[in-house]
Amino acid sequence: MHLGQQSALVDGLSLKELGDSVLVEIEPRRKGLSFLKHVEYRIVSKCFQIPVQRRYSDFEMFHGLLLQKFIYRMVPSLPPKRILKGVLNSVSDREFNDSRRRGLQRFMTLVIRHPVLAGDELVNIFLSVSSADVLNKMRDAYKKTGDEFLTSQIALHGKVNLPEGMQSQAAANREVIASLHSSFNKLRDVAERMAQRSRENSTDLLMFGKDLSELGSDTPDLPVNATMSKAWKTQRKSLVELSGEFGLLADKAAHQGSREEDEVVEKLNLLLEQLQSYKDLCDRHESGVLLEHQRAFEKRSGPVATHLKYQSNIEQSRLTQQENTIITMEMRSYFSLLCLHQETQMVFTHLPLVTSILGTFVHSQLQGHKEMGDVWGELHPKLKDLFESANEPSSRSSSQTHTSRGQKTCAVIGPA
Repeated sequence: MHLGQQSALVDGLSLKELGDSVLVEIEPRRKGLSFLKHVEYRIVSKCFQIPVQRRYSDFEMFHGLLLQKFIYRMVPSLPPKRILKGVLNSVSDREFNDSRRRGLQRFMTLVIRHPVLAGDELVNIFLSVSSADVLNKMRDAYKKTGDEFLTSQIALHGKVNLPEGMQSQAAANREVIASLHSSFNKLRDVAERMAQRSRENSTDLLMFGKDLSELGSDTPDLPVNATMSKAWKTQRKSLVELSGEFGLLADKAAHQGSREEDEVVEKLNLLLEQLQSYKDLCDRHESGVLLEHQRAFEKRSGPVATHLKYQSNIEQSRLTQQENTIITMEMRSYFSLLCLHQETQMVFTHLPLVTSILGTFVHSQLQGHKEMGDVWGELHPKLKDLFESANEPSSRSSSQTHTSRGQKTCAVIGPA
């Protein structure tokens, strides 16, 4: 895609045109020596449909080159690199690897959905070239082109294409998006707690069923003449059977937790990471490009141009080179502002996804409660049958006891 087409594309981008889909999975077997084994990730893009294997270090190189080439664009961050590997046990190691896989999945999704980044050669190489050649080919591709400003068709006309009042509007947009980031962060935290509660509910239900099974299996027999002895024997057998129902409830609760994590929390994390990449872009613009532009403007308005004709040829060449550098920095600054405007449009293009996430959240709750309700509904008549069967021996035992007592009373009193 040509950059000259991008402004119209970003402004009118629909949610269905946000980009290719990509899948990141952990390879089941680790590679390397026994004491230096590393995790590899299998990446499949819908566009290329060629599975490639990548290490985390490959992602780091890819991210670094993207940031160098597209310094004026939203480049999402990578999930953190693990430190102190030996501290983690096998459980936390699996949890960390899955968390990092999710982070890499979000990173790749945002890259693929970006209308400028997605069509770049770096992305094509990363998603299609074999692992042995990928690093060298990415380095060579960057060396050939340099950063986006050097190859952009609109870089020289950034000031003309820039909307009026963009400088003040950029500050307002940054405040709005910072507020949105804070709100989405709160929503994500709540969704995470709900998913965690579902997983904890699953654990509790599983333990409840296990305790029921132990109660029905391990309790010693009551004395033969103990009241309700027969009823308790019947109930004990039923408790073991009912424990399986609680195992099913635990499975449903665990599935609900996974559904909330995958369908709600992950989508909110995706939006949050895009908003964070926008905030990072604003920081780069204000602390780097904007500051350099101000310095360039101050130098250009000084005595350089006025006294240029009175200098020697060498001095004139040096000053001319300095003037060209200042002009280039000024053009870069306007190009940066134009890119910032386009990135802002893309952020607001993604915001309607919140409605979709909310719909997914409501549906997941309906589905989860229905599945749990169905199991509870099947459990209720079984409990009713259990109580009735337990009461029958009790009633017969009580009736026999009263009859026996009545006969004994008659024998003592005798005939009138």
